[in-house]
Amino acid sequence: MTFRALARLGRARLLRTVKWAVRVMRPRPVVDAAPSAGTHAAGGSAGASHGSTSARRRPSLDSLHLAPGKRTRLQRLLYQHGPGGGTLLVLPIDQGLEHGPMDFFANPEALDPDYQFRLAREGKFSAIAVHIGLAKKYYPAYAGVVPLILKLNGKTAIPPDTQAFSALTGTVEDAVRLGADAVGYTVYVGSSAQDRDFEQFHRVRSDCDRFGMPLIVWAYPRGDSVAKKGGKESLYAIDYAARVALELGADIVKINYPVASEKDRESPAPYSTLQLSPDQAFRKVVQSAGRALVLVSGGEKVGDAELLAKVRSSMDAGATGIIFGRNLWQRPWSEALDLTRHLHGIFREYAEPPA
Repeated sequence: MTFRALARLGRARLLRTVKWAVRVMRPRPVVDAAPSAGTHAAGGSAGASHGSTSARRRPSLDSLHLAPGKRTRLQRLLYQHGPGGGTLLVLPIDQGLEHGPMDFFANPEALDPDYQFRLAREGKFSAIAVHIGLAKKYYPAYAGVVPLILKLNGKTAIPPDTQAFSALTGTVEDAVRLGADAVGYTVYVGSSAQDRDFEQFHRVRSDCDRFGMPLIVWAYPRGDSVAKKGGKESLYAIDYAARVALELGADIVKINYPVASEKDRESPAPYSTLQLSPDQAFRKVVQSAGRALVLVSGGEKVGDAELLAKVRSSMDAGATGIIFGRNLWQRPWSEALDLTRHLHGIFREYAEPPA
């Protein structure tokens, strides 16, 4: 190839890149939108509010300092499947173990796990998250098409959460054998059993490092001590959980949105006096997650408008994506697919070029 031909090829690639950027990118200035610890007064400024042009940029793949195996798997999840552009749209179906069959009464079709696997395929999700039993019995038909996140620990909803602990149900070796691109692990922050939890997590994290497997932490505040300090939905508890996941070595942290209530007065200072909007509170949590990517949990089913607003607010705050289960598969098939298309449209607005 001549020098002139090479020059033309270079200009063509540059033009394609510029056109792609114009099509999918929108200006999002990088600002620290999290509130300072000293923002106590009602009406005090605590960063940009939802609807402004300010947004906190999510961590880049480069900034995570990952070993090649982890980086390769995360690259597939972030850019080669799902909405792409560095975002994540994950469909979990671990509720059968965590909550029991009761979650499937809203949509009886969803009792058959193949419903969720088909939804993950047809809806072009970044991954599906399941325990090992469903992975072994249902995933083979979708292997290579739908990326797998293998959930490695769990518990039932039958015992109380006073000493919450999720025992291992699978291993990182299982995940490698099944072709998973990541594993999930629940840490119950604040539970009186958290010492056992941390020790168990240490073994899982070591295996993830050894096998090059990305580690997603379900960071959930639980236990009597949490209940006495504002509750599991308080900003204090969720902010603490996000920081714990970062400290323990999570590559991605799955967290809930803080919910303000009168119980916030029982939280330790300065949380007991903070008066923040829901968007401001969540930006604080994302900041505490540091260089761990953030996935927002969907929780119980809500209306479409509320759900889509939550997604936009999460992405504006610097989240990498969402992990919504009941909010999608508790809907009839056509409604679930239609909502998924809306989610893809939102994620395209936050797309970035491959790392």
